[in-house]
Amino acid sequence: MTHSSVARSQSTSPSKPIRVAIVGDVHGQWDDRDESALISLGVDLALFVGDFGNEAVELVEQVAEMSIPIAVALGNHDAWYSATIWGRQKCPYDRRYEDRVQQQLEALGAAHIGYSQRDFPQMQFGIVGGRPFSWGGPDWKHADFYADRFDVHSMQDSCDRIVQAAQQSRCETLVFVSHNGPTGLGDRPEDPCGRDWIPVGGDYGDPDLHAAIAATKASGKRVALVTFGHMHHALRHTRQKLRKRVHVGDDGTVYLNAACVPRVLEQGGTSYRNFSLASLAAGQVVRIQSVWASSEGAIAAQELLYAQPPCSSYALPAASG
Repeated sequence: MTHSSVARSQSTSPSKPIRVAIVGDVHGQWDDRDESALISLGVDLALFVGDFGNEAVELVEQVAEMSIPIAVALGNHDAWYSATIWGRQKCPYDRRYEDRVQQQLEALGAAHIGYSQRDFPQMQFGIVGGRPFSWGGPDWKHADFYADRFDVHSMQDSCDRIVQAAQQSRCETLVFVSHNGPTGLGDRPEDPCGRDWIPVGGDYGDPDLHAAIAATKASGKRVALVTFGHMHHALRHTRQKLRKRVHVGDDGTVYLNAACVPRVLEQGGTSYRNFSLASLAAGQVVRIQSVWASSEGAIAAQELLYAQPPCSSYALPAASG
């Protein structure tokens, strides 16, 4: 984090809502205009749910240099040529001399919160990361990758690492950030982590994340928000509707799928970028909007996804996910 980002975060007043931007799956769509938009929108913190590109080191390095405080979860595409046998076979660089997964981790430093945490006491909450590089689903995949990189050997090991990170936070209110969301949010294809490819249907969330969140709550900490991506809003099996983006738990935890893909659209010669903007106050999420904003912060369209108390979402005319 740069000196200016530290100064910005220290100046945040806890008496007013904290504005957090969640950046969905990037897939190569990021440049300086995105940071300009976030600054113009008055964002206090930016959270990234990963999938910057297929081990897109230069793009990750650019994000790491942002002046706004950030926390980053890396996705399956961020280990595209390293986590799987078929990916290693197709790798366009020589893995004997170059490790682009490690380069991303080193570029991000403490901003990478996979299996880790980062406290923002001036904002009155901490950030906890789920399993990094998740491909989703109920099965433990890519065992050699997780064993070599993180000394994690099972879904239970992974859960334990996430819980450990949560317990290391000194904040009582937490926000979980992961590439894929937890199980338990529904098994329809249009649910936040629902499987939308053949065979259609089923909960494709991460069981370790679900268990870790439950254990963290049982320890007495409050989980205000869980945000993730991976499962794109545009459904594969139908174009008649979009994926459900927000789920509210019985205990008030808000779950947000931020994977609007593509996240940059052109309209009238201007590029508009998608961000989910969440406002937090007194340890709770009070509002979430999806916005399409120019680099100057001009909002072409917005959609209310959640408000406290919960209300029906509405959509303004705009290209979406």
